Amino acid sequence: MTKIAVLDDWQRMARTAADWSPLAARAEVTFFTEPFANEDDAARQLAPFDILLVTRERTPFPKSLWSRLPSLKMFGLTGARAGLIDIAGMIDGGITVCYTGGGPSAHSTAEIALGLLLSLARRIPAADAAVRMGRFQLGTEAGPVLAGKTLGLVGLGRIGALMAAYGRALAMNVVAWSPNLTDERAAAAGASRVVKDTLLRTSDAVSLHLVLSPRTRGVLGDADLALMKRGAMLINTSRAPLVDEAALTDAVTSGRLRAGLDVFYREPLPADHPFTRAANVVLTPHLGYSAIEVYEEYYRECIGNALAFLDGKPIRVLTSA
Repeated sequence: MTKIAVLDDWQRMARTAADWSPLAARAEVTFFTEPFANEDDAARQLAPFDILLVTRERTPFPKSLWSRLPSLKMFGLTGARAGLIDIAGMIDGGITVCYTGGGPSAHSTAEIALGLLLSLARRIPAADAAVRMGRFQLGTEAGPVLAGKTLGLVGLGRIGALMAAYGRALAMNVVAWSPNLTDERAAAAGASRVVKDTLLRTSDAVSLHLVLSPRTRGVLGDADLALMKRGAMLINTSRAPLVDEAALTDAVTSGRLRAGLDVFYREPLPADHPFTRAANVVLTPHLGYSAIEVYEEYYRECIGNALAFLDGKPIRVLTSA
């Protein structure tokens, strides 16, 4: 019987987000609800499976992993792009790689970015902890009003444009930069295009909304972070490698910057990482796309992809990375 592994179900949403019964009637379906300890652990546990249905940006799949899976015939990816997965290598290796739609993931990610911004500005996590500990306002800090402040957007695609709208709703001044941004596109999103250095120097909050690529990796390094105002907020719901990790760690542990982070170089984030001990950092566990409506589309289409593959008529097939 065909063996199918549903990976990365860390929030235990997969079973309830879609109807698995048509697939379970034709294959043995196993759900993995914990991260693998390492690549060797993943290779050992996944060796028997013919089909993998994975959530992007959770378990990495370099060639050193997928090439050790002798039974693998189909790889199902949520979304159509994943920096941690060797899609091109799998395709060249004869593995059928299928994708899904993204659902309302642009909205869900922008909403998490907004939540991190508000949480940082008004110290909401610390206030929540104070109330639960019986201290109420004792020991809490007052935060600034965002109205009249400047929100700098590094990237102004679908998610960045949504964030621009949120910034305008908060009566913030919205500026933007990306390598290919034009004045016309910025104005259409309700932002003013500025050069990167100006954005970093003038913004009270900077939110990243770029696709990770060789061109954008490390787009904010030590010199860039040094341009930001002392006490400014950096929000990253895109990809961790957009920002140099060592530089950001220094900036927040020194108290020079505050950060709201939903993405990390290593996920799950190790419990002993300096970010977990920094009071001026708000952390969420890569929740940008982790919304009910997004999961429903992900898993519904993953099931459809697997059924079509079993029928010998695969759908939503990637032909290149």
